[in-house]
Amino acid sequence: MNSLKQRILSAVKNDLLQIEKELAANLNPHLELVKQVAGHLLFAGGKRLRPLLMVLAAKTCGYEEPSVYRYSTIFEYLHAATLLHDDLVDGGSIRRGQPAAHTVWDAPTAVLTGDFLLARSLSIAAGAGIPAMIDVMANITENMSQGEIQQLHNRGSLDMTETEYYTVIERKTAVLFQGACRSGALIAGADRNCQQALARYGYHLGMAFQMADDLLDYTQTEQNTGKLPGADLREGKLTLPVIAALSQAGEADYQVMRRIVSSSGFSEQDFRTLIEYLHNCGGIDYTRQKAGEHVNMAKEALHTLNTAPAVTIMEDIADYALARKI
Repeated sequence: MNSLKQRILSAVKNDLLQIEKELAANLNPHLELVKQVAGHLLFAGGKRLRPLLMVLAAKTCGYEEPSVYRYSTIFEYLHAATLLHDDLVDGGSIRRGQPAAHTVWDAPTAVLTGDFLLARSLSIAAGAGIPAMIDVMANITENMSQGEIQQLHNRGSLDMTETEYYTVIERKTAVLFQGACRSGALIAGADRNCQQALARYGYHLGMAFQMADDLLDYTQTEQNTGKLPGADLREGKLTLPVIAALSQAGEADYQVMRRIVSSSGFSEQDFRTLIEYLHNCGGIDYTRQKAGEHVNMAKEALHTLNTAPAVTIMEDIADYALARKI
């Protein structure tokens, strides 16, 4: 896994440097406070995967213009906007290993900074002069807001189905990956087949990425993930490892898990017990299996494209989505 990560980082080193420069250069708020709040999240880390996907998608289609880095910031600004809003809605206190913005400043400031980042991403998209990119952005924001509302509606419910879970992560995560990849093709002026192939790749990568992310809540430490273990569960979110384990458990195991899951104030020992049940009842393995299926579908979507170096990197990223530890 470490060699895969290093191979990816080595291949995209210059791209990530350019993305980082453009994120700082294009923020352009009128108020210093907005810059501070946005920067608190934007420059606290992050993999820059979404803007990187747009750059790689464009390169796959033969587009090498430096302007692609400016347009790629659309997807990091939009991602950051959703994180600012989500942390407030979910009551999250830690993000990327530091206090969430609404705990450092206040809720209205965090919300409005998120609104600014969303507007900034739309302004940059409009500057491309490609109407289809605005359609992509509108679709992303509509789906992500509805995904968050659906997740909020399901909060605390122990009856959430696997199908409902897939709908939530499609709207909250996969559409943003999909939009980044399709926008790379749009910037490059690629044909419809290329656009669709890259959009399929982004969709399946996003699904796999979110499932893997949900696994980390039960397999990694706060030091690795930058958030408290069990944070999703404490916020009342049932994710696939729990949903799958509950569906496969016998009555006695089901009742133990249900008792822990239904209490937001569960102890550390309860959480460790739950993790054992997730392993024993197959929730962890099942989630890995389903994520792996999406990784394979993401890579298959690239088979219709050329053999440009960017395609190889995108295949590696798909493999790393599941293999990663953070």
